[in-house]
Amino acid sequence: MSADPNCIFCKIVAGQIPSRKVHEDDELLVFHDIAPWAPVHVLIIPKRHVTTMYDTTDEHAPVMGRMMALAPKLMRDLGVTNGFRIVVNTGHDGMQEVQHVHMHVMGGPRPWIKG
Repeated sequence: MSADPNCIFCKIVAGQIPSRKVHEDDELLVFHDIAPWAPVHVLIIPKRHVTTMYDTTDEHAPVMGRMMALAPKLMRDLGVTNGFRIVVNTGHDGMQEVQHVHMHVMGGPRPWIKG
């Protein structure tokens, strides 16, 4: 499995940095955001390091599809029943803060702090 030793998300996957895990399987890790924008705010990440969406190829389609399909199940499991948002920031202008592909899934009663 590809990893970047300087990537905070790769360190979370490796267990070097703690997280509040919501889900984990062979390909994906889901954990609560440490600075949530909404009452429920989780990050879905592939365990394999991919820097940005620009770096995805057809090879990544299955795991990206799994990320999208997992989001509604997780929201239901976390008690979000009235809608949620999915956001994937890409690159500097897209305001990507961590250089590891990740999907923000946010839900819960409005108003939210941001978004």
